[in-house]
Amino acid sequence: MKHAFSPPIRQKGFEIHRGFLDRSAQETLVVTLRDLLRQAPLFQPVTARGKPMSVRMSAAGEYGWISDRRGYRYEPQHPNGTPWPAIPQEILAIWQALANGGTPPDRAPQCCLINWYGEGTKMGLHQDRDESDFAYPVVSVSLGDEALFRMGNVERGGKTESIWLQSGDVVVMGGEARLAYHGVDRLRFGSSTLLPQGGRINLTLRVVT
Repeated sequence: MKHAFSPPIRQKGFEIHRGFLDRSAQETLVVTLRDLLRQAPLFQPVTARGKPMSVRMSAAGEYGWISDRRGYRYEPQHPNGTPWPAIPQEILAIWQALANGGTPPDRAPQCCLINWYGEGTKMGLHQDRDESDFAYPVVSVSLGDEALFRMGNVERGGKTESIWLQSGDVVVMGGEARLAYHGVDRLRFGSSTLLPQGGRINLTLRVVT
């Protein structure tokens, strides 16, 4: 799998690696994800108040992130009761390359969260703070349609910045950005030909415990 190692764009502590995955690598990853999602189908989570989220999600690894009326948490099983499939090697290689600034990290990710964005889907500003160790970054991979990614601050409010993420881009959220608020305001639906029906897949790799 070919990776591009050009210097990242840095905004508010976020590292954006433009075109880290070339088209061939993206296509290979999509085939891998289709097989994975046959084992762990996408589901629609709800908030603690019972409101359905606009994204659909699944996961791979030791844990998957769950949102329902019991709250936000990691669970070792899919909502259908089966264990999550293992994280594919192609995805682990991205973590190995970027999670520690080019030096292989001493831990592998325990969760690869898979979010599916369809037309009109967005994700409000939020923090990733359900993990027990914030020393490790969250590594986020974009596949498919372009998404307007908003980057905020560790405290809610204040000035934010935005950037359009394209298919093959990878964002590393570590250091000062590890607990920063971030979200997706909107998609340019149909802007990519990677996924035949349009839409965006976002993978986020995390150390959980």
